[in-house]
Formats: sequence, structure tokens, C-alpha cells
Amino acid sequence: MLRIGVIILTVATALIHFRLAFFFPTPDPLFLLNGVGYLVLLALLYLPLGGLARFRPTVRLVLLAYTVLTIVLWAVITGAQGTSLAYADKVIEVALAVLLIVEAATSRRTA
Repeated sequence: MLRIGVIILTVATALIHFRLAFFFPTPDPLFLLNGVGYLVLLALLYLPLGGLARFRPTVRLVLLAYTVLTIVLWAVITGAQGTSLAYADKVIEVALAVLLIVEAATSRRTA
């Protein structure tokens, strides 16, 4: 169940970043790259990629750090003054961070 939540929230924030990449009069590659980063980390976390399964805890931590960094940089760059879509995305990212922390704690106990 946690995995499904992480997948849904990661895809949602990636799609929002793709939308924001083309929302402005001139496309913003940082939003595009941020969305791509989310999807690449999600793929590395859950796709059955041979011997990479042993790196899942590290990838989960990187995805968590990436999510937190995205929130912090948004607050620093925009001064936390964004669109309603940006605020909705921050809620999604905070929820994603919480699920990643819970998933990490759960996977440590079952390992």
C-alpha cells in the first residue's frame, strides 16, 4: 500500500512539474528536469532492474532528499509565494516525504 502511495504521489508531482515547465511564457527547463528526476528515481526504486534491488534503501533516501530539496529550494527561490498549483504540489511532496520515511522504517523492520 505504501508503494502505491509513493508511486501515485511521485507521478503526480512529476506531472505538475512538467505542467509548470510549459506554463510560463518561456519554457523553464528546471521544472522539466525536476519532473524527469522524480520519474527516474521512482523507476530506480521499484522497477525490477536485475541486481539493483540491493540499492533500494539508498535510492529511497536519495528520492527523499530530492523531495525535501525541491521543497526547500522552492521556498528559497519564490519566497513561498507561488500559485495554488505550486502549493498543492508542496502538499503532495510533503506527503511523499512522509510515505518514504514510513516505507524506509517499515522495510528496515521486515529486513
